[in-house]
Amino acid sequence: MTLPPPSPAPEDAQPDYQLELATAMQLARQAGAIVRTFYDVPPTVRWKDPTEPVTEADRAVNAYLVRQLGHAFPLDGVLAEESKDDLSRLTRERVWMVDPLDGTAEFIAHNGEFVIMIGLAAAGSPVVGVVYQPIDDVMYGAALGAGAFVEEFGERTALHVSDVADLQRFRLVVSRSHRPPMVDTIMRRMNLRRERSIGSVGLKIGLIARGQAEFYVHPNPGTKEWDTCGPDAIIREAGGVMTDCWNRPIRYNRPDVVNRFGILASTGSRHEEIASILGEVLDDAGLDPGFGF
Repeated sequence: MTLPPPSPAPEDAQPDYQLELATAMQLARQAGAIVRTFYDVPPTVRWKDPTEPVTEADRAVNAYLVRQLGHAFPLDGVLAEESKDDLSRLTRERVWMVDPLDGTAEFIAHNGEFVIMIGLAAAGSPVVGVVYQPIDDVMYGAALGAGAFVEEFGERTALHVSDVADLQRFRLVVSRSHRPPMVDTIMRRMNLRRERSIGSVGLKIGLIARGQAEFYVHPNPGTKEWDTCGPDAIIREAGGVMTDCWNRPIRYNRPDVVNRFGILASTGSRHEEIASILGEVLDDAGLDPGFGF
């Protein structure tokens, strides 16, 4: 008996990114083992610029992840923080975004608040995200259409942003090492009183995805695509939103990798209102949404 051929998938069927997610998680854990070999040794620190330190751990993890992603997905592009960007990625539909050590200042300070981040962008949108905190062995993950989760203590827990709707009850999460002075103005304008500081963009988004904070704002052009791609995928799948400070989607695999219009991430319930208030603060500061900071 001859079986009929399988029916083709509908043209609008959503791609399955489970293989990509599983591979990224495995590589992040392996990279975490590399980081731990450096963690208890006084780091050799160099400076890419006056605000950006880099260590041997950054370089070792970067080289490992770029090599392994290239082996696993040879048709994809790779954009990594510590690798030269030859722009060949612009010809690829899918591009991996690698931040080998998000929170290098926290790594140097030896406080554990740093992560390895891997994201996959397809046609400019984040579709896979992995954020791994190697010292505490905490893994955040998400794939398009499959939800977001955290793995810790040997268990996987589904993530969803908080359902707090009262703006004055919102908890803001900010950078421990790079807190912009403008955040004080934003908090006064919104009449907020609760703030939490933590290292790494990935850990901030993790707190929102867990329901332990409601929004994060970075109103400066200090982040790049590898800082946001993985976390963007995670917060979307947890029910939240990430945009620039003027409420515009962040596109990935651009020639200029700098997020020149800042970052605003939230639970989504009051995102438009927060963006409007933030826009007023930025306008008062003379910052132009058309040309960046």
